[in-house]
Amino acid sequence: MANTPQAKKRIRRNDRRAEVNGNRVGRIRTFIKKVESAIAAGDKDTAATALAAAQPELARGVAKGVFHKNTASRKFARLTKAVTALG
Repeated sequence: MANTPQAKKRIRRNDRRAEVNGNRVGRIRTFIKKVESAIAAGDKDTAATALAAAQPELARGVAKGVFHKNTASRKFARLTKAVTALG
């Protein structure tokens, strides 16, 4: 267990950050699932709109440090490819 005030504060901070970052990741997953469900339904217009909404969320996740840059790039590229293939 933490003995110093610094270590106790660090534990409190880590708990807060973990909660905030978990919420961020969940939000991004929701946006990605909207794109995937539109792709599964074969609705290109809805999928394109959802993809346009998901892209800034992925970029924000990278900026906030919850996703690696390459991970977000890979996810966006795969979704874009799937949406394009619907046409």
